[in-house]
Amino acid sequence: MFTFLKFSAAPDKRGYLFLMISFAFLIGSALLGLFSGASFIPPSVIFEVIFSGRTQDPVYRIFMTVRLPRVLGALLAGSGLAVSGSILQTVFHNPLASPNIIGVNAGAGLFVLVCSILFPGAHDLIPFAAFLGALLASVLILLIAMTSRMSQLLLVLSGFVINSLFTAGMNGVLILFPDAYVGAGNFLAGGLSGVTTDRLIYPTFGILGGLLLSFSCAKGLNHLGLGIERAGALGMNVPVIRCLAIAIAAALAGAAVSFAGLIGFVGLIIPHGVKLLIGTDNRFVLPGSALLGGMFVILCDLFARTLFIPYELPVGILLSMVGCPFFLYLILKSRNRRDLEC
Repeated sequence: MFTFLKFSAAPDKRGYLFLMISFAFLIGSALLGLFSGASFIPPSVIFEVIFSGRTQDPVYRIFMTVRLPRVLGALLAGSGLAVSGSILQTVFHNPLASPNIIGVNAGAGLFVLVCSILFPGAHDLIPFAAFLGALLASVLILLIAMTSRMSQLLLVLSGFVINSLFTAGMNGVLILFPDAYVGAGNFLAGGLSGVTTDRLIYPTFGILGGLLLSFSCAKGLNHLGLGIERAGALGMNVPVIRCLAIAIAAALAGAAVSFAGLIGFVGLIIPHGVKLLIGTDNRFVLPGSALLGGMFVILCDLFARTLFIPYELPVGILLSMVGCPFFLYLILKSRNRRDLEC
């Protein structure tokens, strides 16, 4: 049963221990992603080339222009999408909510393509356009949730409709303007093959800022998770905290989509896994989701670029292969209809 909106009795020590272990695993996965690829480069060789200043060495170029930006991009995208999904699940009281499922990613993607048409070459505007698109999709879902009392399953179906609408818009843009976005195929599938350090500058600020804001709102999200009426009885300004949470989730998802494309299911799988391990206290769920989300995408991207050498599979495809069965499992797990009631 979906019971993740109830408080966990797990002590704080368990949460802190989980965060420390998750951080260690994140560092290990990042190092593995940096040293591994089409060919394994020993750490000693990388350190020697970097500290000797041999910038023209092929090892230096591979590490600094390919692997380092890719691992950083996977870390940022995974952290942002995982925390965004956790916030959305709390705000909508819906265990099935995820940025890609309810149309947040698609909204960001559509605005990225439109921005590429209206302002070609203005790459600095893409993260802001992605945020606006993600925010629009989030607000639409919130308005649906506030204006009609429907089951959570129907709310997710409404998200599917919005997702389909924005996806149709993206396909229409690419048909009418086939050169609107270089690498559009990789963008739609969700991939990190073209990520560079320049493209990560603004998204990094957006994701780090969104993560810090989300951590500061953890207590409010805990109260919100108890239900709107109970949160109001505790003295919370529910409309303000919901709007703030929606904006943070949109910023995180939009920033990730701006450089990683339409990566899906991270925001669904990771929050459920974290809550299963340590309970539902957002003081630990949100940072835990950030750590495990980054680790998860780093490892998935590593598998996607090494399993089929010399070919490379976009990480979004691999995540969909994992995420779709998990999503179906969550639906089938709710045999009692009351689990999906508002």
